[in-house]
Amino acid sequence: MGIKLGFGSIPKPQYIFVSKESDHCWYMLSDDAKQIPIYDRALTGIITEIEVNKTVETSQGESEKTDLYILADRPYIIRSRSDSYFSKSLLLSLDELSYEQLLQPLTIAVSPGERKIVFCTIYHPVTYRSVGVSWDGHKEIDWPALGKRVSIKINGAKTATSDTREMPTNAITPEIRADFIAKTDAYLSQLNWTPKQGREYLQQKYGKKSRHHLSETELLDFVDYLKLQLTLSY
Repeated sequence: MGIKLGFGSIPKPQYIFVSKESDHCWYMLSDDAKQIPIYDRALTGIITEIEVNKTVETSQGESEKTDLYILADRPYIIRSRSDSYFSKSLLLSLDELSYEQLLQPLTIAVSPGERKIVFCTIYHPVTYRSVGVSWDGHKEIDWPALGKRVSIKINGAKTATSDTREMPTNAITPEIRADFIAKTDAYLSQLNWTPKQGREYLQQKYGKKSRHHLSETELLDFVDYLKLQLTLSY
């Protein structure tokens, strides 16, 4: 993205808001707060950050929002209600992506549903394939925990150094680390791995005997590996 010299607009991110209308599903605001419809269904760029369950002051009072930061032709921030289907489908899709995939360009698309519902679908812009998600049991999902897990993956990936690809040692709290460990428990069970198989893989791959000894980046890598094995087994 080149820098234009001379007079121009103020270099600040453009907020994008989600709302199902008759002919569009998202919009931006002009300087005088008028809605400008966006008729394109998709935005492609590199995700740089996410803020989940962020308290924002609105004309109707305080509201919890999810802000997704994307760098495209300019910086954008997609803002949606944290309890909306758009935000929930966004989190489900981002959770399916690996640590490495989150560093690559992705396409965020709006998909209109019934009534005022808008879903989010993420595509790989090279393969044109969408990220498959399941809504089975979505009422039982711990959405705050899912949001924290996705935040760690995205924000941790962006703060990792390009040389070591290692996250800061304080990137994952003990609670979030326990959530990742629980996720590996579920994957290992679905794969029918024995404890011995798990220990042998950890020793061979990371030189460590236990998941609790893995670094933040190694733990994320292990989660991604198990998820891939499940995908290949279907």
